[in-house]
Amino acid sequence: MPEFIFTYHGGKMPETPEEGAEGMAKWQAWADSLGPTLTNPGTPVGITRILTPNGVSEEHASNPIMGFSIIEAENMEAALELLKSCPHLAYGGTLEVSEMLTMPGDGS
Repeated sequence: MPEFIFTYHGGKMPETPEEGAEGMAKWQAWADSLGPTLTNPGTPVGITRILTPNGVSEEHASNPIMGFSIIEAENMEAALELLKSCPHLAYGGTLEVSEMLTMPGDGS
């Protein structure tokens, strides 16, 4: 079954530790509801840097990634349907979703 990576962008940051714990609990409940469809819960990420042929840019990315996860779904439409209930969206964030393609010669 195809896998889809989705990256978390933007959204309201928690103002208190309690608000952060509440948001994490909502995310965990949502992740649990996906069951084995969530093949990799991923992780949050730190500061984004931009590497170009001319070196490392000191500018920050315009829409930095906050984290990623991976799900299995029949197709892109099914993946998007699964992700519509992600709590990150309720905090004003966005998700970018891409199908993960098989590399030639990887034996899959």
